[in-house]
Amino acid sequence: MAESDNIVVETAEKIFADLADPQTINNDKKGSWQAPLWRALSEAGLPLSWVPDDLGGSGASLADGFALLNAAGRFAVAVPLAETMLAGWLLAQARIASPEGEMTVLPASPRDRITVDADGALSGRCRGVPFAKAAKHFALLAHARDGVSIALVDASKARTESGLNVGYDHSDTVTLDKVQPVTIKAAPKGLDQTAMMLMGGVARSLQIAGALESMLDISVRYSNERVAFEKKISKFQAVQHNLARLAGESAAALAAATSAADAIANAKSFDDAVYLEAAAAKIRCAEAAEKGGGIAHQVHGAIGFTIEHILHRYSLRALAWRDDFGSESYWAVELGKLVASRGADELWPLVASR
Repeated sequence: MAESDNIVVETAEKIFADLADPQTINNDKKGSWQAPLWRALSEAGLPLSWVPDDLGGSGASLADGFALLNAAGRFAVAVPLAETMLAGWLLAQARIASPEGEMTVLPASPRDRITVDADGALSGRCRGVPFAKAAKHFALLAHARDGVSIALVDASKARTESGLNVGYDHSDTVTLDKVQPVTIKAAPKGLDQTAMMLMGGVARSLQIAGALESMLDISVRYSNERVAFEKKISKFQAVQHNLARLAGESAAALAAATSAADAIANAKSFDDAVYLEAAAAKIRCAEAAEKGGGIAHQVHGAIGFTIEHILHRYSLRALAWRDDFGSESYWAVELGKLVASRGADELWPLVASR
């Protein structure tokens, strides 16, 4: 990891440790932790990490930002950090300056679509949009007859219906009905909705991998503290076996996510090799979220299911992140289609070369 990566992650981890302690958040029923955390992140320039300096951001590299997202997953951060980072990245592709405050991206599902009318107005309905209710602006990808455009929209101009995902974070429905954007520009060649879904999918994969790392740490610590039949449960072979399985799921998710992040950070475009890496990462990390979360709760027993325990902050968010920017079943089908159409012999050298 480069020195700049260390600075970004160390800054983020210090903020998370000071203002996003899971147990403190669990005990705060009024949500008073959110404003101080977002203010500290904003003052450090982290939400706009992927926005160049001349467009109002921090100008960090893609690798820096991906490392930051993994750290955010380790703390199960429940503020629109990843969403604002993705929104800033998308706007920067069209050289659109990012405004201050929370943002999110539209659409957040490969099956939803926004269109540009003849007069430049935007229309469409997007479901499962993370933190749309908290966002002040939307960064979106829209389709017109002459191609794809990137737009910045004032969130107050859209109709947002509140919803919650399984992690109890906002997952809302946004409806645009002939909304005039603040700014709209043509997307660069090669940037389409699939590319945006791949970028979002890798972001979620890194967050899932981070959450699994914490679930493993919490489970190992608990097993060394909990005593049953006059000895620590970590001494029981069945528990050791479960912890080994959880470590395997965590390692597999981290390897897949970081490999995909590295592919995007070093690629010049969202080519087939990036597609393979990103789609495979989302599939593997989503599987690990389900298996790893189940194992962690099994190790903890009944106490892990209580609202007072912090484990659910990680396990439920990891499960919720599975569905954002395309579920594992969606990407499995799409990956299968690509392999069937191109052939494994043609695609394998693209991955092996990385």
